[in-house]
Amino acid sequence: MSDKAKKRLITILNAFEDIEFILKGVDFKITKAIENKILKPAIRMHIIRIAEQFNKLKDENEFEILEKFDKKDLRGINAIRNFIAHDYDNVEDAIIENVLRYNFPELKEKVKQVLKEYND
Repeated sequence: MSDKAKKRLITILNAFEDIEFILKGVDFKITKAIENKILKPAIRMHIIRIAEQFNKLKDENEFEILEKFDKKDLRGINAIRNFIAHDYDNVEDAIIENVLRYNFPELKEKVKQVLKEYND
């Protein structure tokens, strides 16, 4: 794995941890966080950061790394990024809540696993 690709995965992992830090401030109540006028944009920005890093891995032809992730997850994170970026005011909180609750924990663990795999 190139140093650049490793840095991208670390940036993704840091964005996941930043979201967890935000949620910790509201006792990990996702619904409460995404309804908060200050926390909601911060969470959405971190989601965009994650998607952008995956897109950059694709642009840099890091297919060996991307193949380790479920294609459905990669398409999903890109779709949610586009939805946030292009139709911000109409993003339903329930969609963000589902992504945070059901998709992100698994995706975060996969990022950690890929980093560990390349460090061993």
